[in-house]
Amino acid sequence: MALPNGAGGYQLGDGNLTEVNMVTQVAPVAKTAAATLTAAEITSGIITYTGAVANLTFPTTALTEALVTSAKDNSCFDVVIINIGGTNTVSVVGGTGWSTVGSLAIAANVSGRFLARKTGDLTWTLYRIA
Repeated sequence: MALPNGAGGYQLGDGNLTEVNMVTQVAPVAKTAAATLTAAEITSGIITYTGAVANLTFPTTALTEALVTSAKDNSCFDVVIINIGGTNTVSVVGGTGWSTVGSLAIAANVSGRFLARKTGDLTWTLYRIA
């Protein structure tokens, strides 16, 4: 199947179900030690981790909302954390204003897929979905 072009390609909601829906992905954010992530890092899509047992802490919801100013209740985005370290577990910690659902520990050589969902003013929930 050919990739769509601007002259007759896929338009969101156009119903062209057999064409690829392309999105962009910046280079993954790489972490090697415990860190408090920035809003830009968690919204980048992919974070890799190599290092000792540690926590990756989400930024406050105030910092997140300062970056995603157009987010309304129930807006969401994916965050994937890939633990490419040989033997150590990395855990995700919700920052101020975050609630969490599911296991936040990511074993060595495993990835964790999360959905960050705005639930109200300065309140977000982070769901482990895979």
